[in-house]
Order: sequence, then structure tokens, then C-alpha cells
Amino acid sequence: MIVLENVTKVYKMGALEVPALKGVSLRVEEGEFVAIMGASGSGKTTLMNLVGCLDVPSSGRYVLDGVDIATLNDDQLAAIRNRKIGFVFQSFNLIPRSSALHNVEMPLIYAGRVAQRRERAFAALEAVGLGERARHQPTELSGGQQQRVAIARALVTDPAILLADEPTGNLDSESSQDIMRLLSELNRQGRTIVLITHEPDIASWARRTVRLRDGLVVSDETRPPQPGAAA
Repeated sequence: MIVLENVTKVYKMGALEVPALKGVSLRVEEGEFVAIMGASGSGKTTLMNLVGCLDVPSSGRYVLDGVDIATLNDDQLAAIRNRKIGFVFQSFNLIPRSSALHNVEMPLIYAGRVAQRRERAFAALEAVGLGERARHQPTELSGGQQQRVAIARALVTDPAILLADEPTGNLDSESSQDIMRLLSELNRQGRTIVLITHEPDIASWARRTVRLRDGLVVSDETRPPQPGAAA
């Protein structure tokens, strides 16, 4: 599903070139749950931006579902993001004065999907356990509930891949565990999940952990989840 071959990313700052990725090769199969770990500056967020088609490699090759991303124009990349990929961010990125339901509807509005839009958004909220909070604004929800709304928004277009960038970074430990249980359940239902984190206990929920250091993959390990993660 996701294939990166010797991918590099270099940012230019005037005459200065800053390499963020230095030749990353990675393959993620359909239905996997993969955690990408690394310290600040390791390249993990750059990698997620590339996988999410928010950016393009400086060199190397990225193939998503058999399509070479380098062959797509901006409109085609936007269509790929909207149809195939759901994004969950650390800061939730919800519209403050809009209801949870309207926040979840937004990807469908951007895509011009009118038919049954509200019904699909409500179904997504119910899938994350927040159907009864559909009319509440983000300020009326806890941090964990706001992240669930963000996950519902990511799911409403029925993407094949869910990309989660530090999804528990702004949450307390109990809410973090709730979110990871939800992501694990979505993975059991067949969703491919790529999780960016620097926290070992969060990464341990994934079946596979890829570690980055200084723009390079330094380890790639597959293992059973910890007992708590399977609960």
C-alpha cells in the first residue's frame, strides 16, 4: 500500500540546504498498525507529511496504492488526501465555534459531497462513542473527547489510511489510553494506521515500530502488542 524507496527531503533556507530525510525506504502493507518513533528533528513529521501527500520528496520514489505520487499534480494530490487518507493531529484542529457534527462534516463539504453528509458525520461520531455530543462545541468537550471528534472527522470520508501525528500529545494518561484503544479497534476493523510518536508506551500499542534518527531508519521491529494494548 505505502512504498517509499530511498526517499530524501531537503529544505532550502536561502543558500542553506537542510536535509530532513536522507534516504528512507519503508513499506507499509494494508491493515498494518505502524508506529514511527524518533526524537525531535529525527524526520518523523517530515516522513508523515510525505506519506500524507502534504509534501513531495526531493528525490527517491513514493508509491501509494500502486500510484507514483511524483506523477500527480496538485489537484490530484488533494483528491488522494481527501479520499484515501485521514489525518489526526496533536492539537485537534477543530473549529471552535462549530458543533462537533459540523467539524466532522468539513471534509465532506470540501469534497463537495452533499448527499447524506449529515448522516455520515453523525455515524462517524457514533463510531467513536460521541453521538450524544454531536451538538456540543469543542469548548464543551474534554481533551479526549475533542480528539475523538478529530478522529471521527478523519474517518468520515472512509479513508484506507489513518495518519496520526502525536495524537495523545495534549492528553492526560487516561485519555491517551482511551484514544489508543480506539485506534487499535479501528485497526482491528481493517484500517491501516501510521502513528507518529516519541512516547514508547504509546508506540507499544502498534504491532510494528520504525525508529528514525537524523533522517534515517535505524530500526524496524515487529512484535505482539503489550497485554494492555490488546484489551
